[in-house]
Amino acid sequence: MPEGDSVFLTAARLRKALAGRVLDRSDFRVPKYATLDLRGQEVESVGTYGKHLFVRTPSVSIHTHLKMEGEWRVYQPGQRWTKPGFAARLVLANAEAEAVGFSLGLVEVLRPEDEHTAVEHLGPDLLGPNWDAAEAVRRLLERPDRPIGLALLDQRNLAGIGNIYRSEICYLRRVNPAMSVGAIEDLPGLVDEAHKVLLKAAHQPPWRALAYGRQHRPCKRCGANMVVHLLGDDEPTRAERGIYFCPRCQPPVD
Repeated sequence: MPEGDSVFLTAARLRKALAGRVLDRSDFRVPKYATLDLRGQEVESVGTYGKHLFVRTPSVSIHTHLKMEGEWRVYQPGQRWTKPGFAARLVLANAEAEAVGFSLGLVEVLRPEDEHTAVEHLGPDLLGPNWDAAEAVRRLLERPDRPIGLALLDQRNLAGIGNIYRSEICYLRRVNPAMSVGAIEDLPGLVDEAHKVLLKAAHQPPWRALAYGRQHRPCKRCGANMVVHLLGDDEPTRAERGIYFCPRCQPPVD
């Protein structure tokens, strides 16, 4: 699943292609919005909150989420698409560019004044201008017995972290992902690490993984073999995703 940095970079590409330009074509391949026509409207801005992306015109805010397989690609007018047309769920085009959203997990059209309803349940946005570390810590501590490796995935605590960066953050802080939130001695430090990691990934890509995907390979700190484990939870889709860590640098919880 794309993480906050990927969505942030996607928004930057869409902003370059669409912002400040008038749409000469919109094609919503979603039944609910099939008749919506935004021709003649200027794209005022493109922004993100966590993993959520918004394309804004004077009359609407187009809210999309990539979920597991979604992707936005930008083409020149008339250029052949590099993914099958049946996978396209939204097309926004102007005289200079054609932006196509393939396999988008969510396409929703909101009134600009209602955009907040799409994200108000989320925690602070790690890549947003109003990042609030103290609020993220407060939300995490609402469930002190929850494993940190699961709490970091919960977008209601802090928005933007996925499976890759939860492994990286725990590794950098030498925290075992099964450790409960309340047992972490420096939770504010871990939250600050999360902010630094996402900022670096978004502004100085690509992020080179220190833990993620490195099972059976030597730890970059101590040389022990990295492992990947599953964490149980009441949310099966999250429990199915393995988290990577070093059993020596990130010792198990007693």
